[in-house]
Amino acid sequence: MFTSLVLSMCTVHADVPDDQVVEVEHLLAYVESSGCTFIRNGDQHAAADSVSHIQKKYDYYRDDIENTEDFIRYSATKSVLSGKYYTVRCPGQKAMRTQDWLMAELKHYREMHEK
Repeated sequence: MFTSLVLSMCTVHADVPDDQVVEVEHLLAYVESSGCTFIRNGDQHAAADSVSHIQKKYDYYRDDIENTEDFIRYSATKSVLSGKYYTVRCPGQKAMRTQDWLMAELKHYREMHEK
């Protein structure tokens, strides 16, 4: 019994590396503060609802996620059930895939923090 307890305590779960956790946190905050409308399976959702949905998917897929790009791919790209891509519509901008929107923000974030 003790051996199985020790083994279960030593199980390693994949996730973004420690140095990329801040990127995931930034992207979640970016979604929440965006004022954009998110469309999943044809239904519109406010930013706060979308953060909650993305966080739930992140928690579910955490063992498969190895970097920030995986976080976006697994948590904010498309519906597992329907296969439809999520889109985002921000004020004054054309709708686009949420994945592309977040990848652009990740690129911008990294450029700003390289300096």
